[in-house]
Amino acid sequence: MKNHLGSYECKLCLTLHNNEGNYLAHTQGKRHQTNLARRAAKEAAEAAHSTAAANLQAARAAAAAAAARPRALKIGLPGYKVTKQRDPDTGARILLFQIAYPEIAEKLQPRHRFMSAFEQKVETPDKRWQYLLFACDPYETVAFKIPNHDVDKSEGKLFSNWDKVGKTFTLQLTFVEGDAATKNQPAPPPPRPQLRYL
Repeated sequence: MKNHLGSYECKLCLTLHNNEGNYLAHTQGKRHQTNLARRAAKEAAEAAHSTAAANLQAARAAAAAAAARPRALKIGLPGYKVTKQRDPDTGARILLFQIAYPEIAEKLQPRHRFMSAFEQKVETPDKRWQYLLFACDPYETVAFKIPNHDVDKSEGKLFSNWDKVGKTFTLQLTFVEGDAATKNQPAPPPPRPQLRYL
């Protein structure tokens, strides 16, 4: 770029050149190319930083909107009834859970989940137990402590039903018993070879 004195000035490198040929030679030189690369890297870093800052600002705005959203007021525990039964054919243990949600909204449906004893933080973990959780707003989540045995998930052995009219969630589960329980276990290791001395 030509300045007011008639000489050529490179604003990137802050150098003065007496004629146009000297200036053009400078723009092809190592110093000018290094400064161009440095400026490109700086602009890329600033663009990445501004993108990260925009993402952070968007995340903060989403978190603020979620915090401002009114939370459903918990109205207590739902009513429940647990029935223990035995399968007349196999003798397997059956648990029937009936959870009543009389104040639930029309479009909501309760959900259930099995939780390991090591996931929960209320009691000390014990591998003999697992937890069955039922949740639906505006009620608090209710959990039942059940034996940590395999649950039979075959047709008709594990089922759930949401009665919209009676507002009752029903879940029946059957534990695997006897020979079926040993089928799911891995085979024992082969016997160790015995050393024989002659």
